[in-house]
Amino acid sequence: MSATLYWHRPSVARDERERLNGHRACAVWFTGLSGAGKSTLAHALERRLHEAGCRTFTFDGDNVRHGLCSDLGFSADDRHENARRVGELLRLFVEAGVITLAAFVSPYRADRARLADRIGRENFFEIYCRCSLEICEARDTKGIYRRARRGEIPEFTGISAPYEAPLAADLTLDTGTEPLDACAERVIALLRSRGVLDAEGSPTG
Repeated sequence: MSATLYWHRPSVARDERERLNGHRACAVWFTGLSGAGKSTLAHALERRLHEAGCRTFTFDGDNVRHGLCSDLGFSADDRHENARRVGELLRLFVEAGVITLAAFVSPYRADRARLADRIGRENFFEIYCRCSLEICEARDTKGIYRRARRGEIPEFTGISAPYEAPLAADLTLDTGTEPLDACAERVIALLRSRGVLDAEGSPTG
């Protein structure tokens, strides 16, 4: 880091933003195979939180790769950098007082652990969207698994690249079998239990 760079302390603190919003800020990180339902769940949860009056934003893995991470591929090194960049975004959004949702395959445990350390483990909730490879492939409307099976997509998680499932996720959801609404309700229950939302699932203010 350049010796000419200095951290500028904001004039409005995070806790002031949280009081204005009426809820705590946090980062909710959905991890799992492609097709496990991460993005679908994140967006469904965001809709419920938004309608309850919460400040929210969802980062979707594909969307981020259209812009911020468009220069990255899917090698292990590029996946590490993808997670690092997104983690820095999430850290800023948490400081802004936002309930930040992120849906990324993020196949490596070490990357997810670094995210938790960087954002703050008290602010970071890892949600494992557990879904069998067979179900993920059956849901594959874009044909990406078929292309990966044919060798047309190198380093594809679950086919030609590994996925390291969480060993101690904050919440594990069987997204291959559990209904979407039930999964969303379980995440809301987690946010209640951690003091992000009040007992009714609404902002705490």
